[in-house]
Amino acid sequence: RYSVNYKKTTKHIVNCCHLIINQSSSQEKDPKFWTAWAQRTLKNALTLQTLNTNIAKNLILFLGDGMGVPTVTAARILKGQLSGQSGEETLLEMDKFPFVSLAKTYNTNAQVPDSAGTATAYLCGVKANEGTVGVNAAAVRSQCNTTKGNEVTSILRWAKDAGKSVGIVTTTRVNHATPSAAYAHCVDRDWYSDNEMPADALETGCKDIARQLFENIPDINVIMGGGRRYMFPRNTPDAEYPDMAKHNGTRKDGRNLVKEWTDRMSNKKGHYVWNKQQLLSLNPSNVDYLLGLFEPMDLTYDLERNDETDPSLTEMVDVAIKILRKNPNGFYLLVEGGRIDHGHHEGKAKQALYEAVEMDRAIGRADLMTSIHDTLTIVTADHSHMFNFGGYTARGNTIFGLAPMLSDVDQKPYTSIIYGNGPGYKIVNGVRQNITGVNYLDNNYQAQAAVPLVSETHGGEDVAVFAKGPLAHLLHGVHEQNYIPHVMAYAACIGQNREHCTTNGGAAGLRPIVSSIAALLTVSRLLC
Repeated sequence: RYSVNYKKTTKHIVNCCHLIINQSSSQEKDPKFWTAWAQRTLKNALTLQTLNTNIAKNLILFLGDGMGVPTVTAARILKGQLSGQSGEETLLEMDKFPFVSLAKTYNTNAQVPDSAGTATAYLCGVKANEGTVGVNAAAVRSQCNTTKGNEVTSILRWAKDAGKSVGIVTTTRVNHATPSAAYAHCVDRDWYSDNEMPADALETGCKDIARQLFENIPDINVIMGGGRRYMFPRNTPDAEYPDMAKHNGTRKDGRNLVKEWTDRMSNKKGHYVWNKQQLLSLNPSNVDYLLGLFEPMDLTYDLERNDETDPSLTEMVDVAIKILRKNPNGFYLLVEGGRIDHGHHEGKAKQALYEAVEMDRAIGRADLMTSIHDTLTIVTADHSHMFNFGGYTARGNTIFGLAPMLSDVDQKPYTSIIYGNGPGYKIVNGVRQNITGVNYLDNNYQAQAAVPLVSETHGGEDVAVFAKGPLAHLLHGVHEQNYIPHVMAYAACIGQNREHCTTNGGAAGLRPIVSSIAALLTVSRLLC
């Protein structure tokens, strides 16, 4: 079935996968295997008939940027194959969540959305125009004078106002589209610092997003990600890359936002770190405020990450929760696996899927550090991508491998993974590129695409919403994306949803959890 011209490495991978399948195929041929599995699933489902109506002390939102359903499925297979399994039967951490729904992702002015308008929806509770963050649909992208009066606040702000600790952890810049909607009100997602803003916007009084990070909600407890260059005066050498001018500071106003923050937090147990060693040397018990900026721009892809100097998303989440959970009132934490999106835009499926697997590890770490009795955890995406995989591949086929048959049109091989558009479109001598001699297992291989584009585009289909914890069952069926923060606020009795949170209960029957009792209770993980 496989061309003799395929690389020996690919043959080895295929043979290993076949060995894995053969080891399990005997039990899978027995109908009792599937029946027993289904019965275990049924028993677990029946335990969910008693709904969790506790008050959510803690709220965690994991946002996989660009993590559409095909990406979730492919990441599941990759996770299994990294563990030596066939992959398809593997469970991601998010797969174990008991409630799953779909969210409609369109922006108010876009059928296929961007990450800014969607972030405003799932953080601020209102749909908005593409390219804008923290403002409603009356605000027009890049028109500064449409900002005032159209600002909307986020669930991070609602949680802070309710006395909770709050945090943002991302693998992108901390002033990128997703995290910025949690604190900023900006008609242009690209106004990272005043250097990227037009003169008329500055003259009209609009603020860049980096500045708003420190001024709008000045006491965010945990901020971790990239974006150092936007915090320092123009031409200031970067601490990590002092000889690389492209990483120098960008600010025209001469402000050193990091120094301003450290000065303000000097007597409040505040710490600024910019590498893994500094981060992991902290004692979370002695930290109330943390600013971690680990790259001048976005963090490096996990496949390329320097494990000695750069923290993983899992490590950042671990530290964040240890700091935030000290607050007896609980916490809100936004975690973004932001570079899933970047990998897809570049047509580099391997980078994107490894980012998704790392985010799933972070979800697992958070699960170990929290309880479903008092923590509502949601995993979702802002939008999808023009990414998919197919080609009638055999069970256990490496997710980055070839389809089993040559094209019956041009008689050339093709990978299972393919993009609808993007930079992977390649024509050689007037015909589709023959990838027989191409290392399609390379980390930066750009999968073939049907339509040539410099950057692959988002997809417009619904995205999955996984939920567990108090009132997670309210995320069911198909909903507008802006419904998500309303559920979270209702579960936590914050924002506008507090009427039902009386001491005598209420329509929703919410009740607080007594920590000593919660500590004694455990819920078995879903086994199937």
